[in-house]
Amino acid sequence: METDLPFVVTAAQMRAAEEAAVARGDDWAGLMERAGAGVATAALHHFAPLVGRDVLVLVGPGNNGGDALVAARHLADAGAQVILYCWRRTKVDANLSACRARQPCEVHAADDTDGKLLSAALQTAVLVIDGLLGTGARPPQADLAAIITMVNEVRSRRTDLRVLSIDIPSGVAADDGRVATVAIKADLTVATGLLKRGVLLWPGRGYAGTLVVAPIGLGALDGALTMSTRLTGAQARSLLPARPADAHKGVFGKVLVLAGSINYPGAAVLACAGAQRVGAGLVTLATGRNVLALASLPPEVTLLPVAEGDWGAIGPAAIEELADDLPRYQALLIGPGLGQAEATRSLVLRLFGLDQVRSRTRVGFVAVGETEDHTPPHTVELPPTVIDADGLNLLASAHGWFERLPLERCVLTPHPGEMRRLLGVEELPPDVVAVAAEAAQRWRQTVVLKGATTVIAAPDGRTVIHDGANPALATAGSGDVLAGAIAGLIAQGCGLFDAAVLGVYLHGAAGAKARLMLGDAGVVAGDLLPLLPQAIRDLRANASTG
Repeated sequence: METDLPFVVTAAQMRAAEEAAVARGDDWAGLMERAGAGVATAALHHFAPLVGRDVLVLVGPGNNGGDALVAARHLADAGAQVILYCWRRTKVDANLSACRARQPCEVHAADDTDGKLLSAALQTAVLVIDGLLGTGARPPQADLAAIITMVNEVRSRRTDLRVLSIDIPSGVAADDGRVATVAIKADLTVATGLLKRGVLLWPGRGYAGTLVVAPIGLGALDGALTMSTRLTGAQARSLLPARPADAHKGVFGKVLVLAGSINYPGAAVLACAGAQRVGAGLVTLATGRNVLALASLPPEVTLLPVAEGDWGAIGPAAIEELADDLPRYQALLIGPGLGQAEATRSLVLRLFGLDQVRSRTRVGFVAVGETEDHTPPHTVELPPTVIDADGLNLLASAHGWFERLPLERCVLTPHPGEMRRLLGVEELPPDVVAVAAEAAQRWRQTVVLKGATTVIAAPDGRTVIHDGANPALATAGSGDVLAGAIAGLIAQGCGLFDAAVLGVYLHGAAGAKARLMLGDAGVVAGDLLPLLPQAIRDLRANASTG
């Protein structure tokens, strides 16, 4: 059932794709026939046996209801005992007539005002097919909300009852996953043609269950309509950097990690180890001497002690030491556990040319020394840079920060709180794909907006969605490991966007392994580290990973 095309679309993009298929010579009836047949095939595959058993098909007034009627016809032909429950579908069209020819039990919600007929059907059915609302529908109200509530209540009581939603669970917003009133709780969602964005974004993802795609013959797709993709193993595998047998550590790049403070020495350790565990050839930690005394670093990490300000915070004088060493590194990571002391803020702003005390002759470069005497400052170009955690918070404190960064040279990895600070807003809009995409294009940087569903956005408009929700990853330090992994992949030659995509996949795969081994609770970030190379090994070995 799964398609090889991992595209994810909004409702408008789906309509455009269908219209383009019709313009090329297809017809709407053919698209609906293939959609309904695909739904029936998925039902028979996932919920067999259905022969001689009751299947309740909820039929709405739109195209989603039409898909449901086609599926009902195919299921009846396969031997299922179909019960049609029609909500506001009064027009007798070809699909309803074809269903009636199979002599199913047919009930109309208008004749079931007390819900007794629906309740009776739910007691005998082994499968409910939800074809009530499509992608452009308004939130359920009144009688429809009552139907959905009853289905969910019976499903919660009957462990043998399964629910399949067509395209998107009724009540879930197709573009951003919002649930304004109520929504069907599905075990399986069959997307017709292409995945809809709302089934990957929370809370909608929590209503959709397992996701499969039923191809409907859309043919060649316009990339402008499908710029979002769902992150798959096949995509991640194509991004893995080569590991030639005759390589030495220099081939796999060097990462400089500017991280850690008295309060958060462990963040620096996790970030460094994350870079190591994805294959970077050498990792150096630049931090204060007091932090080095507290951190339990892997013995393979090299050290660059830098100047400190008050209370062990890394201070602006560290720029002298950093400037001398930066040219030797292929990737820089700034931020994990760095703290937000004023001395550290001064350093970070100077690194990116954002301080207003000293003049700037170039944008996005390190400047060393005072310039009041009009002597041109010594400059060194920053390598490709990952900015995480306090690095982001310190950036956000500078007005117009994104206007001064070197264009398309950074990966920013905010969680929602950090994203709000970077954008200067109280709340993020629910469509996090649009949020990340617009930010990446405005800032001209790669953005990794982390969450239960993570969005990776490129400056050119590409977006990749990773719906790897995992409560085991909701633990301190998990993001530090991810930031280190992305930096380690950049050092090995991956482009910034590719490194972000691959890093998110490997981090999620390691988290899934940790959850399988240890459970939902009690996983710590350090547990991910030995699992990262295992995730890489599995990705290389398993050519069928989807």
